[in-house]
Amino acid sequence: MTGTPHDSASAGKQMLSEQVYGHLRRAIMRGDYAPGDALKPQDLAREQGVSLAVTREALVRLVGEGLADRLPNRGFAVPSFSDHRWQEIAEARRTVEPVILRMSIERGDVDWEARVRAAHHRLVRTPAYVPEEGEYYTGAWAEAHRVFHRTLLEGCGNRALLETFDRLWTASELARRWSAHRTPDRDGLEEHRRLEEVALARDADAAAAVLVQHLGLTAAALTDDSGRAT
Repeated sequence: MTGTPHDSASAGKQMLSEQVYGHLRRAIMRGDYAPGDALKPQDLAREQGVSLAVTREALVRLVGEGLADRLPNRGFAVPSFSDHRWQEIAEARRTVEPVILRMSIERGDVDWEARVRAAHHRLVRTPAYVPEEGEYYTGAWAEAHRVFHRTLLEGCGNRALLETFDRLWTASELARRWSAHRTPDRDGLEEHRRLEEVALARDADAAAAVLVQHLGLTAAALTDDSGRAT
């Protein structure tokens, strides 16, 4: 049984919306749009050669991920650099993640230790910058970074807490990229090496303190006026 013309049209619209969403998400993450820049549906639809409805659907999805704001009577925009949400998310992460890490250190088994080592090795060996791509904070590095942090916490064995981590991680993605641009000399390799070291040493107090400091440096870069968002 073949699908109806309506089904085909709906699938086509969904595919176009996915393409526009992916294009805009990458552009925002690369810094093609500055914090606070307007995202005008009419202009974007014309640039992408799609309908206004398709473009709005993609923008609404970005709003749901915290990568765009919907402004009353003014369309859409990239979130403001000074938006208080970034500090609220950072505070939430500094509150929640050290608790989960303590649980992970207490409950994690030998397999967890092996996964932490493997995730850290992958992170160290994945370049954050590929000159020919012209992009700092590559997609491969971003994924290796996420996997390392999540693996550290997976020993807790609590799915609800890990889902909380996943939501906070996604919500802080844009702020993390901005922070990286503002502090290019930050020694992330050493910070992550230290995190692995204290976690696998089963030193819960030290691990929690190192993680709080690590997360705090990211948040501090967004309030330091000596830095510059790009």
